[in-house]
Amino acid sequence: MNIQLETALCQQFGIRYPIFLAGMAGGPSTVQLTSGVSNAGGLGTLGAAYMEPSTIRKAIQEIRMQTAAPFGVNLFAIRTSDDQTRMDEALRVLNPMRAAVGLSAADIREITSPDLFEEQIAVLLEEKVPVISTAFGVLPEAYMKQAKSAGLLVVAMVTTVQEALLAQEAGCDAVVAQGTEAGGHRGTFDIAAHPMGANIGTMALVPQMVDKLSIPVIAAGGIMDGRGLVAALALGAQGVQMGTRFLTAVESGAHAVYKRALLGSTEESTVLTKGFSGRPARGIKNTFIRQWEASGIDPLPFPTQNTLTREIRNAAAATQNAEYMSLWAGQGTGLLTSEQSAEDIVAQTVQEARVILA
Repeated sequence: MNIQLETALCQQFGIRYPIFLAGMAGGPSTVQLTSGVSNAGGLGTLGAAYMEPSTIRKAIQEIRMQTAAPFGVNLFAIRTSDDQTRMDEALRVLNPMRAAVGLSAADIREITSPDLFEEQIAVLLEEKVPVISTAFGVLPEAYMKQAKSAGLLVVAMVTTVQEALLAQEAGCDAVVAQGTEAGGHRGTFDIAAHPMGANIGTMALVPQMVDKLSIPVIAAGGIMDGRGLVAALALGAQGVQMGTRFLTAVESGAHAVYKRALLGSTEESTVLTKGFSGRPARGIKNTFIRQWEASGIDPLPFPTQNTLTREIRNAAAATQNAEYMSLWAGQGTGLLTSEQSAEDIVAQTVQEARVILA
């Protein structure tokens, strides 16, 4: 098999190496990390799903000041309303956790989660972001047409062949095949059929997707080095997306205690949980996850559960208490390194791959 590191994906996206940074919303994603990966020859991606539209615009402008290379911005393509029907039930579990991080008990009857998607996507289109990527679904048709007419590239996170086919049909230029090994929230479109997400391993998912699609497949989930990159290319992927590998980078916005937890973890440390957000996500098992699981109560749906737990997560971070933070991570944490720059991580991955291919 003749495997080339510089795949067609590189030319399509205007990058030197087929390495995408995952859009890690909620703290780890920074302007510096995004521009660092792009400057190193990969595609940096800003995780903007929880950011205010004005903050996204400012970040895009700052990225452009730090790199002339292409970059992407990732949003959640999901429109859901809050479900408050079991608020009291959820608070019975969460109030002891609030106490544990120094918060008073909450007596909430109704909450409103912000729905910023239309304003967020408007900023991406106005700023002509080179690559728009989405999780939890594809870009709605009207926005897809605007993106295409502006010459922007669109990528969707997918976890099954069927989702990938839907993304291709909708006009996506590539898909990211997220295996169950991936950290944080994977892009499962609809969790009604798969309450904990479609948990197909990267090695099984990628070749099945490659065989069915005419657009490039980017492999994700547990890929941490040049070995993973070469393996993905051997399976037919045209590139990889790496998130967890960059969490301990110098430019990462991950909290110091989060980084310590990552560096102290192993391949056995992570589990899938809906306790923090109402959607399945992979993270390091801690007291929050154990207590939620022990309760036997189903989390409220996303985004209500996410909004309800935010104060706990923020208070835990402020007091450096990793036991009540969402420590999103994939299964490859044993391969993490401390205080490497984003540029070094990309360069090392490429060099390892070149050695193998040689």
